[in-house]
Amino acid sequence: MFILLMVGGIVAGMLGGLLGIGGGILIMSILRFMVGLDPAHAAGTCVVAVFFTTLGGSIKHFRLGHIDFRSILPVIIPGLISTIIFSILFVYISHKDAWLDMATGVVFSLVALRMLWEGISEYLVKGSEPDTGSSIRGSTFAKMGIGTTAGVLPGLLGIGTGAVLVPTFAFALNAPIKIAIGSSLACFSLNALASSVLKMSQGFVEMNILIPLCIGTFIGSRFGATLNGRSSSRFLKFIFGMVFVYVAYKYLFVLGSL
Repeated sequence: MFILLMVGGIVAGMLGGLLGIGGGILIMSILRFMVGLDPAHAAGTCVVAVFFTTLGGSIKHFRLGHIDFRSILPVIIPGLISTIIFSILFVYISHKDAWLDMATGVVFSLVALRMLWEGISEYLVKGSEPDTGSSIRGSTFAKMGIGTTAGVLPGLLGIGTGAVLVPTFAFALNAPIKIAIGSSLACFSLNALASSVLKMSQGFVEMNILIPLCIGTFIGSRFGATLNGRSSSRFLKFIFGMVFVYVAYKYLFVLGSL
């Protein structure tokens, strides 16, 4: 089991570093479908492991020039506050297994559809890649709203804010996809840390499962970030969407039939 979890963590870390999603979609799948944890303990264990993905990925993306912290500060602070609030509320719904699984599946479905559409449409029109740069443009008010909304996910579901931040940065704020991915990882680092501390204090983290996952995710995230620097935006969007389609199907239909 140790080897399985470590390998799964490496793959999840690579996926997170590549796509800016923290790797939580794969980790949640491993914990729910292979290890057999209930949704509450899967969420708690997942968000701690994902923190190491965001930490390793953020460092690598910063060195690649994909992150400008001044431009994402209005996203980080409200997101941190939102995460803390919903992490506290998490204990009151932790026994609602079906609700947690359904909410996770819905989030994955919406993001998958949008990412697939954008990735495919760019291939069809053969448009140019967005301008390069490391800043996330947009008003402070809009960024605060984005951060607040994104903070709900790690607090309530234990999954990364990449499900909200990557497509929002890329489409609503028109950021280059690689900048959106790097900035998403940086924004989520503090969210994941806050959610991790609270969920550990609430008793929703399985330490024997967490350790090999964390080792794997930290290693894998650095490789994923390196791959990101060598991949096209269209490819990243398409892969992002395909991954979410599969996981959404598992949550909405496979778990629903159990």
